[in-house]
Amino acid sequence: MTLPAAEPAAPTAPSTATQTAAAVRAGTTTAVAETRAALDRIAALDPALGAFQVVRAEAALAEAAALDAALAGRLAAGEELPLAGVPIAIKDNVPVAGEPMREGSAATSAAPREADHPVVARLRAAGAIVIGITRVPELCVFGTTDSVYGTTRNPWNPERTSGGSSGGSAAAVASGMVAVAHAADGMGSIRIPAANCGLVGVKPGSGLVPAEMGAHSWFGMSENGPLATTAADAALLLSVMAGAPPLARPSLPDRPLRVGLATGIPTPLARLDPQWKAAAERTADVLRSLGHEVVDLALPYPADPVPVLARWFAGAADDAAHEGLALRDLEPRVRAHARAGRALRRLGALRSGPVDRLRTRVEAATAELDVVLTPGLAQPGPVAEGWHRRGWVANLRANIGYAPYAALWNLLGWPAAIVPAGWHEGARVPLAVQLVARPAVDGAGEALLLGLAAQLEGAAPWPRTAPAPAA
Repeated sequence: MTLPAAEPAAPTAPSTATQTAAAVRAGTTTAVAETRAALDRIAALDPALGAFQVVRAEAALAEAAALDAALAGRLAAGEELPLAGVPIAIKDNVPVAGEPMREGSAATSAAPREADHPVVARLRAAGAIVIGITRVPELCVFGTTDSVYGTTRNPWNPERTSGGSSGGSAAAVASGMVAVAHAADGMGSIRIPAANCGLVGVKPGSGLVPAEMGAHSWFGMSENGPLATTAADAALLLSVMAGAPPLARPSLPDRPLRVGLATGIPTPLARLDPQWKAAAERTADVLRSLGHEVVDLALPYPADPVPVLARWFAGAADDAAHEGLALRDLEPRVRAHARAGRALRRLGALRSGPVDRLRTRVEAATAELDVVLTPGLAQPGPVAEGWHRRGWVANLRANIGYAPYAALWNLLGWPAAIVPAGWHEGARVPLAVQLVARPAVDGAGEALLLGLAAQLEGAAPWPRTAPAPAA
């Protein structure tokens, strides 16, 4: 059984990151040529989509030329350069040397950052060319990407959001401006945009990839990870971010997997769209056809949402303080969010006990399983425009109502991935499913998810990029 393909079919897409790096290493293309091609695509497509905060045209070309000049010597010296010449976008919430980090806020400093974030440094060392910095909502708080700097739109349907907070990175990849992008996920901020835009997105488990975002990475809930159009590219990018080359070649155990299908609703504030539920059920059928066992699973979602909400709210408050921002200078919705976090902290809502008890319940419910399968979203993403001008409650309702499946796994620190799974006829956007595994030593959980994603891609392939808009 195959999943329905997205309509209309995507045009010819740029090469995958895996293909580009191999071609640069072989000398059949150059980093400069690949960077120029990406800059041309950005110039053509980004004015309508708003993916980029900064395009590093001159700097990227200079860095590409430097890589080309040194390539033969670096390869001869034994460097593998797994991302040789691959143009990559970086989310505007980690430092890139020589560029400002605005985090979607007019209140942040426009001064250039002095040093790369460790993940950016690893990407550069692997040969990637940082072509630009992608837009986020203010302080990366919400699941839609618009701010004083502009609105980022879904390449498949520009009337709808690309998701958030890595919405700029997702739009850049889904449109084919770049093949891969850095993203980060504190409450679903990789997986929500991936689900909106028909991409493979991976939130690693705790500790695999350097986090080091904001004050404390939202109490350890936030992780850096990849957005890509294929499972192979997601694996390659994650392997570089993690400093773990074997992750680039994930494989599945030599046995059928036991998969728990969990289509229950995590919160009474959400309603599951039948097409999103059907996508999960069809994916379960594909997994059965591949020889895996799929059983129904009732996840013990927390009845009390305060432990995760408190960390979301207080994390934003602490990030504002970390950057020296006055709450009065933030958007009203973010200001209210941070104030709620401060209040919940005073009330003791950040205690670890509820999280520990929840972890025990989830571990018990999934003890006999290899992978958990859920819908990617509960509803199609909302309209793209105007969320930074709306109130806090309206933003909370929209975010929780359409994207409730991600946050549990941030709270627990489990790896989770999004895989495309069809097409929503009414909303004219992709569908997707979420795959979750237990954390394990040396990225074994992430490798399991990437191996399964590759199997699904082979059995039910998806269009890599959205169609280019009509001229």
